[in-house]
Amino acid sequence: MDIPKNIKERYEKLKAEIEEHNYRYYVLADPIISDQEYDKLFKELVELEKKYPELKTPDSPTQRIGGIVVEGFNKVNHSIPMLSLDNTYNEEEILDFHKRVLKNLNLTHVEYFCELKIDGVSVALRYTDGVLTQAITRGDGTTGEDITQNVKTIPSIPLRLRKNLSIEVRGEIYMPKKEFVRINSEREEKGLPVFANPRNATAGTLKLLDSKEVAKRKLSSFMYYVIFPQNYNLETQEEAINFLKEVGFRINPNYKKVEDIGQVIEFWKEWNRRRKELEYEVDGIVVKVNSFELQRVLGETARSPRWAIAFKFEAEQKETKLKAIKLQVGSTGIITPVAEFDPIQLEGTTVKRASLHNFDYIKERDIREGDYVLIEKAGGIIPQVIGPVKEKRTGEEKIIQPPEKCPVCGGKVGKIKSSEVAIRCLNPSCPEKLLRTLENFVSRDAMNIQGLGPKLLKRMVDAGLVKDVADLYYLNDQKIRSLGEGIGDKTVENILTQIEQSKNRELYRLINALGIPNVGLKTAKDLANHFKNLDSLIDAKFDELVEIEGIGEDIANAIIKFFSQEEVKKIVKKLKDAGVNMGKKEEEKSEGPLKGLVICQTGALSKMTRQEFAEYVESKGGTFSENVTKKTNILVVGENPGSKLDKAQSYGITIMSEEEFFDKYGES
Repeated sequence: MDIPKNIKERYEKLKAEIEEHNYRYYVLADPIISDQEYDKLFKELVELEKKYPELKTPDSPTQRIGGIVVEGFNKVNHSIPMLSLDNTYNEEEILDFHKRVLKNLNLTHVEYFCELKIDGVSVALRYTDGVLTQAITRGDGTTGEDITQNVKTIPSIPLRLRKNLSIEVRGEIYMPKKEFVRINSEREEKGLPVFANPRNATAGTLKLLDSKEVAKRKLSSFMYYVIFPQNYNLETQEEAINFLKEVGFRINPNYKKVEDIGQVIEFWKEWNRRRKELEYEVDGIVVKVNSFELQRVLGETARSPRWAIAFKFEAEQKETKLKAIKLQVGSTGIITPVAEFDPIQLEGTTVKRASLHNFDYIKERDIREGDYVLIEKAGGIIPQVIGPVKEKRTGEEKIIQPPEKCPVCGGKVGKIKSSEVAIRCLNPSCPEKLLRTLENFVSRDAMNIQGLGPKLLKRMVDAGLVKDVADLYYLNDQKIRSLGEGIGDKTVENILTQIEQSKNRELYRLINALGIPNVGLKTAKDLANHFKNLDSLIDAKFDELVEIEGIGEDIANAIIKFFSQEEVKKIVKKLKDAGVNMGKKEEEKSEGPLKGLVICQTGALSKMTRQEFAEYVESKGGTFSENVTKKTNILVVGENPGSKLDKAQSYGITIMSEEEFFDKYGES
């Protein structure tokens, strides 16, 4: 399709405008437009690329959204080794470093450049003519992994530089403290192991195969190193930092050029005191000889540079006595052990409780009731029991055993899947579990029943009005009024109206609302799209479930086990009898050249993301499938295809390249 000149010009202008605003926001911290104005520009760019997919370029800001799924990470050799830093932990050791530098240079004075040591994951970024072409992990220092698609989702990393440079830079990708807390809370609710610290969370995120999932975790970055700085007429680290900012990278503003080692120590003391002010985790400072020429003279060992060292902070830990273990039951029945100990002051707050996460965590660390334990804040935020002070044991400490029954209802407990660390209450009618299940059932992403908050739900449970989620649909005026104080005409009318409206919600909401272990919103949507009605899902066999992309053996087994429970069967029947929608609301398919055809994709397409391709197929009347089955009509093959190609060939499915597909089915 010929694209009008004015459209092309508008597209290029939009890209430039958005990148300028990104630079002002992430690098200069000086935005000049509101979030709403930015969103409006971004939306216009997305719409143009949808209408004219051939406009899209690799440096488009829309490429940050993610959506490319890879089946592994390719190995890439570093242009020069990515070395580690030697560590020092006290003033005596940093003075020894200073003496070695002076001796090796045969000087009496040297200028240092001090930066904060971000506790994240090192990355090398390569740009060709100003466009990001490759992002590589540290790996073993000689060879790393290509994580380009994941790195493209990080807003602070420019897809296009402000100058058309071919350059390699290095820096650190990190997870902000608040995001670390959010993700760990989410993982704990799902029965998944929590991340020990933001660095581990960052590393785990960058290893995800689906860049759209990476984009959901709000990673950020700071760059601090230019490969071959002489190519850009840079003579010092101070000049390199200013250069990085000038060409579009986010740099950490908390740096200082100092004239002697005493000022290095003062810088360390200042940030050791102030580090909790930061929105990211730091574990020390990095001290570098400022001059690149002097760095060259000093050289490197096989492992680390002689011209730089990490001056680490000491993690604040406090000792206290673990008095008791309390067990909490969550919405999916997960039983979480919580340590209660003598109150301590830790980094400015009083701490007297900390989650022990799961019983594997307790066993691995040999934590016992009555132990003296060390407490620190993971990521500087969440109190965490590091381990026991074994030399203080008296022999009266008690080994902590996993519960044999639910601490609330006395019901059976167990694990949903073998790889899961969480122990759960398996009784669907457990009062505590019921309350959490009800909260999930009425939530916005589930049945979206407004007006039924936690306090009101608890009153209903305590009064015996609601013994399972289906009982909500059998509430009436009299039952609700029986709750007494605070329940007026308007409240009753609102609750009953909301409950009635929820009967016709989408199928995926119902699936999400039921509280199937390990089934969240995305999986619920995938199940609804595949099975079309709840009965088909309930009757699904293992082989059919695992064919759905994103559903592995453990999730399939959890679904089958969930619907095999007699209590669940009764709840589903009650919901059905109450008139709750059990089927997918089918939208009438568009007429088009793909009507009646099931299309699947493998590998990355050049014109659009996977999600955009799915929408394109639907707009042409077809059905987009995430996985290859015998019902698939066409497999479209992009760059770096995966195992779907072999599967399609074995089924005799039509295989087309991206070009062939759009030549035949694209707009003229």
